[in-house]
Amino acid sequence: MGRLDGKVALVTGASRGIGRAIALRLAADGARVGVHYATARDAAAAVRAEIEAAGGEAFLLRADLSALTGIEGLVDDLRIALDGRLLDILVNNAGIGASGTIADTDEAGFDALFALDVKAPFFLTQQLLPLLADGGRIINISSVVSMAAYPTTIAYAAAKAALNSMTVSLAVGLGPRGISVNAVAPGATATDFLGPMLDDPAVVGMLEKASVFGRLGQPGDIAGLVAFLAGPEAGWVTGQLIAASGGMHL
Repeated sequence: MGRLDGKVALVTGASRGIGRAIALRLAADGARVGVHYATARDAAAAVRAEIEAAGGEAFLLRADLSALTGIEGLVDDLRIALDGRLLDILVNNAGIGASGTIADTDEAGFDALFALDVKAPFFLTQQLLPLLADGGRIINISSVVSMAAYPTTIAYAAAKAALNSMTVSLAVGLGPRGISVNAVAPGATATDFLGPMLDDPAVVGMLEKASVFGRLGQPGDIAGLVAFLAGPEAGWVTGQLIAASGGMHL
């Protein structure tokens, strides 16, 4: 028996990286998982196939979450996939990153960043509240950059800080329904999110030294914490921002 047997989860941005690892882990724990993607259908289908090959259940959902019309379309498709039951676990993982100082950041880049990293989880959560089961779980994927000074990624850090604030307010607002709301803040994690930095030994070495464990995080490190927060053991944990960073900034 899996600890999430009978539960239904939605993981946004689940076709790659941390989102993929979360989808695989929740499915391994027994949840039926909605694998959301924006454009990478083949990658999302591969995640679904891997889940099903291991004996789990998954379904695909495509949507551009940067626009309200896309969010509303995703909710409609999810309602059909739920077939009369409710959603138990929402993982707001989809997002984009951006580097740049305040002088380097233009309006278009700023707006695109906040559309996907702030507006999308805000309005997706809003639209899903009628479908979310009492006693459910919402887990927002933040970043350790929201917890310290990062002047070279200032807009991204600000967006994730906004997500942290939203997490706390939602935790209070949804408490009467028994819904817990938490945020997980990964540190440097070995996914394509880091892009060409992973090809630079000097940068990789610097990131490894930032952790007390002397290594980069792996997607599974984040997925394990998300799985804990999604499960029955974490029912008394809400409104928390938990760094999953290997001890960065200690």
